[in-house]
Amino acid sequence: MKRTRMLQNTLATPRTVMSRPDLLCAIVREHRDSLVSYAEKMLGDHGLAEDIVQETIIRAWRNSERLQGMDGSVRGWLFTVTRHLVIDWVRKPHVRREVVGVTYNDPVSATEGTEAVHDALVVRPLLRRLSPEHRAVLVHIYLCDRSIQETAGILGVPAGTVKSRQHNALRKLRNVVRPEAA
Repeated sequence: MKRTRMLQNTLATPRTVMSRPDLLCAIVREHRDSLVSYAEKMLGDHGLAEDIVQETIIRAWRNSERLQGMDGSVRGWLFTVTRHLVIDWVRKPHVRREVVGVTYNDPVSATEGTEAVHDALVVRPLLRRLSPEHRAVLVHIYLCDRSIQETAGILGVPAGTVKSRQHNALRKLRNVVRPEAA
C-alpha cells in the first residue's frame, strides 16, 4: 500500500519526471498482479486476463506523459482501462457467435499465409472441378480439419454419404492430377 501511494505521488507530481522505461517498470511492479486478478475475475480465463493487462500496460506506455501529470489515481486509470478492454473483448462478435453451420463459397478463406497462396494456385482450381457436394465434404474434412461425423452434422447428411463423397471426390482429383493412374 505504501509503495502504491509512493508511485501515485511520484507519477502525479509534475516536478518528478520518470523515463518511460522507469514508468513502465513501476506500473508493472506495482499493479500487474492486481490488474490480472481483476481481469481474470471478469473473464474467467487467466491467459486472456494477462493479454488484457499487457494491452493496458501498452496504453499506459503510450500515455506516459498524461499519467505523470495526472492529478488523480494512476491505479484507477489502469483499472478503468482494463475494464474497458475486457468489455470490448466480450462485445466482439467472435465471442458471442456460435458456429452452427458454415458455408464455404471460398475454400481459400479457411487457410492463412503461404498455405493460402498454395491453395489459390493449386487446390482451388482442382476443387472447382468437383460438384458442390463433393467440394464441401473435402473442404470440411481437409481444410477445416473436421471429422466425418462433424462434417455429416454440418452438412445434414449421413456419415456414410460423407464417406462416399470423400472417396469419389478424391478419386476424381487423383484422376485429374495423375491421369495415368486411372
